[in-house]
Amino acid sequence: MLAMLLDQPGAPLRAAQLPVPQPGPWQVLLRVSACGVCRTDLHIVDGELPPHHSPVIPGHEVVGRVVACGQQVHDYAIGERVGVAWLGASCGTCPYCARHTENLCDAARFTGYDLDGGYAQYMVADARYIFRLPARYDDVAVAPLLCAGLIGYRAYAMAGDAQRIGLYGFGAAAHLLAQLASQQGRQVYAFTRPGDERSQRFARALGAVWAGAAGETPPAELDAALLFAPDGALVPQALHAVRKGGTVVCAGIHMSDIPSFPYHLLWGERAIRSVANLTRADGEQFFALAQQYRLDASTTTFPLREANAALAALRAGAFDGAAVLVP
Repeated sequence: MLAMLLDQPGAPLRAAQLPVPQPGPWQVLLRVSACGVCRTDLHIVDGELPPHHSPVIPGHEVVGRVVACGQQVHDYAIGERVGVAWLGASCGTCPYCARHTENLCDAARFTGYDLDGGYAQYMVADARYIFRLPARYDDVAVAPLLCAGLIGYRAYAMAGDAQRIGLYGFGAAAHLLAQLASQQGRQVYAFTRPGDERSQRFARALGAVWAGAAGETPPAELDAALLFAPDGALVPQALHAVRKGGTVVCAGIHMSDIPSFPYHLLWGERAIRSVANLTRADGEQFFALAQQYRLDASTTTFPLREANAALAALRAGAFDGAAVLVP
């Protein structure tokens, strides 16, 4: 099979012909039909997240068809379409797993980081951590929902019943959440890089009531701010924009250091929270919503062999929405 390998951080991915993997007892073998390109992939490739396993096949927004099942797998049929997300395994026995917060498990293993991912024609995945996908979406359209959608949804859920929501960094996750929030009757305020009028127009087209540059003061106080851009300097800006009692949610797995800021920005019972990975319950809840509401992922497709070009385009902010690799 063709796979794109990361040999070491900072190096370009290398195309390689590898044997098709065989599923273990609790695994399924998938023929990959689409794999989203996530900013976390970029953090892994660029070395901003320390390597866990080398070489590794990146990719954790994977859509595929089941072609073989391990002997302990009884819930999936050959030919069935499933999705593979960032959380690939957890211990199942620790206090976090017992509380159904397996996203916090110290022994968790992650797809495309600890485990080979979907930048390949085939992959294996633990059947206990995969998802059935909403039928209304085709393979390319549903791929970004497996991380941009899922992690975005966990951040969105942390905002509670917030009616005025700020989205900082209008990329793959924010453009999906803007649609969901708008369809649920909430107001979306989009913050982009200064001068990025293209993304601001894109945000308004997807339902944002206001779009401007990070650092600008929105026309109304926010109930919550969700940060998807990995820039710690946005945290004080977001605190300034939220009302007393409001919440700032840092949704990225990697973020630059948060600079010091005056206490009065936090005072008034404002809160800062982080999002760590996702739970299987998040997936079930989010995909039910994705079936109920129409989320149009704006996708740019690349052939699998052009994974390096897709990562470069993501790094440069060359497109709106999400990139998807198609074997």
